[in-house]
Amino acid sequence: MKRFLFFLTILFSSSSLLAVYSDYCVSCERDSRGHIKRSLEAKKAFKRIQPCPSTAKSYGACPGYIIDHIIPLKRGGKDDPSNMQWQTIEESKEKDKWE
Repeated sequence: MKRFLFFLTILFSSSSLLAVYSDYCVSCERDSRGHIKRSLEAKKAFKRIQPCPSTAKSYGACPGYIIDHIIPLKRGGKDDPSNMQWQTIEESKEKDKWE
């Protein structure tokens, strides 16, 4: 009986911790694949404000860079040019490790 109560205590505390520390945004609008929807217009507006660091163009590909949300969408960040920055692919991979 003690083991069963111990098991229930551990199970309850771990599931409540998951609810508190979950990175999954339940209120975010999702696409057909379950990913958080992103605005193509916001991305275009960002590119007009901040041209690509490697090509200096406001359109097309930007070799070696991606557009990153400073505050991740899954953590409540806005899909808005004010929450975007250019980031190298290497920096992006490092950020993804702790995000």
